[in-house]
Amino acid sequence: MHKVLTILLFLLIPILSFAQENSVNPLSLRSHSTMLGIGSNNQLDTYLSPLEYTGTEVRFIQENIKPTRLLSGRVSMQNIIQANFSYTKSPTKDSKYLSGLLDWSLALHYKWQITPALRIMAGPQLGMHGGGIYNTRNGNNPAQLRLALDINASGLAVYQFQLFKRSIEARYQLDFLLAGMVFSPEYGQSYYEIFSLDQGKHNVCFNSPFSAVTANQMLTLDIPLGTAKLRLGVENVIRQTHVNELKTHDWTWLFLVGYVKQFSLIKPQHER
Repeated sequence: MHKVLTILLFLLIPILSFAQENSVNPLSLRSHSTMLGIGSNNQLDTYLSPLEYTGTEVRFIQENIKPTRLLSGRVSMQNIIQANFSYTKSPTKDSKYLSGLLDWSLALHYKWQITPALRIMAGPQLGMHGGGIYNTRNGNNPAQLRLALDINASGLAVYQFQLFKRSIEARYQLDFLLAGMVFSPEYGQSYYEIFSLDQGKHNVCFNSPFSAVTANQMLTLDIPLGTAKLRLGVENVIRQTHVNELKTHDWTWLFLVGYVKQFSLIKPQHER
């Protein structure tokens, strides 16, 4: 376990140091977007139930992108916060899941300008995931805590084209798990045993694509609308774990609508 934590810390240091180094940028063209997503959700948590629950999810997304001075300005920083709430039912309709989860990610993307209209971006991403899920029927173990730390690979393709004399920007982003840590009870273990009896010895587990594939993909269109842009898109979120003889998954498909604002921050010449 100590070796795994050491490896994760080694991977996190470049991301966090880059973020600190580029927190001040004399001249920055930044992008800020806010989106609302509504769609379907499929949930499995064998600690609470062996059944898959299906229903509706609502997700709020805020994204900030700004350039940095790394590698002659060819690296940008992306910060995303996602809060989602879902209401799902069992196949027998006699039990429900209520869940609330928060995701935060920070990525550094290196840019390749393939053509004047197409650019490709890729780099490392740090992700944190937390929240909980509650089963309305269970008595002994009614809830499950969700905590995870992810090291991801992140990539984007951005393409600009003209439609009805408007400049439209299409963007596809894919983030997938390389390695991480996840909290999970052991099979048959209660939270009382973990926190009150101090019997939690194997509850922080290593997670990787070999144990359960975890990925997030988003396709959006930005359409000029006044001084801002209208953003329409779809998002597919796959979060899975298979540790301590327990399986979980959240499979989500969402339709997105929101807006994008771009602005620049210019400091006085003597401060540059």
